[in-house]
Amino acid sequence: MPRLILPELTDLAAAALLRAGANTVMAGVTARALVAAEAQGLASHGLSRVPQYCSHLRNGRVDGNAQPRLVAARPAALLVDAGHGLAFPACELALAEAIRAARSSGAAFAGVTNSHHFGAAAVHLEPVAAAGMVGLAFGNSPAAMPAWGGKRALFGTNPIAAIFPRRAAPPLVIDLALSEAARGKLMVAAREGQPIPAGWALDRNGKPTTDPRAGLDGMMLPMGGVKGAMLALVVELLCCALTGAAFGFEADSFFADEGKRPRIGQAFLVVDTAALAGRDVFHERIETLIAAMLADEDVRLPGARRHGLARLAQEQGIEVSAVLLDQLASL
Repeated sequence: MPRLILPELTDLAAAALLRAGANTVMAGVTARALVAAEAQGLASHGLSRVPQYCSHLRNGRVDGNAQPRLVAARPAALLVDAGHGLAFPACELALAEAIRAARSSGAAFAGVTNSHHFGAAAVHLEPVAAAGMVGLAFGNSPAAMPAWGGKRALFGTNPIAAIFPRRAAPPLVIDLALSEAARGKLMVAAREGQPIPAGWALDRNGKPTTDPRAGLDGMMLPMGGVKGAMLALVVELLCCALTGAAFGFEADSFFADEGKRPRIGQAFLVVDTAALAGRDVFHERIETLIAAMLADEDVRLPGARRHGLARLAQEQGIEVSAVLLDQLASL
């Protein structure tokens, strides 16, 4: 497979988004986030999303001229309107404002409304850890999972992410979708003609399937059964009831080229580690727990694989399939 350095991939993705109608800021912020996800081994939320975003820009599902706006602000709570643009500039603004607010208030909650797919949730939180703070991220998405006991898709796969800074090491990073697997993994499997494991998805008739295309046309199964479904409900409420965004069942699928604008929401919580027991205590407690975890030789810290792959990608570039590279070049 061809191997490209990160700036080449970022320029290629940005050029495709610009050609599709995104403004310069939107294209640049989005391309950097997608390449960062790709570098961390998150192909389902990386460059494979560029064709989808371009299609949405061309078909009016995304406003390429949108400028995110801060529409409500209190000392520790704020709301950003993405203006129906791609999510990344709005999330960047929301987190910058939340970090600023947390420095004075100790913690801050930031919501984003009228938004779009926000990619790998934890990538948004990297500036939070760089500021020495703890961050949580939540995002809802178009309906893909039933409510527990239901027979129709109602909730999104609704990712949750968290980041915890460390004093002299990369942060701990937790990032998961509340479905048994992210829908993006089905998208990658469908593109590559590969089956998916049993237990990931149901077809449109509610029957288990290993066909990724049937799964994309049907429903995802919640992680952990009823517990995953309840967490998905929590995310819907945090991201939509507080922000005015669209619930998952009100949004058309991301995987359709045409349809209405998603209008979904994101939510972020930022906590300054100096605000409670203090940063020294925080770091001592983090390292004590990590040492206990690593006493078992098979334990791998969450985020360690991502950090390792990102370092390798900085040094050696990223291998990209010829099919995807040709698709990006054509865009």
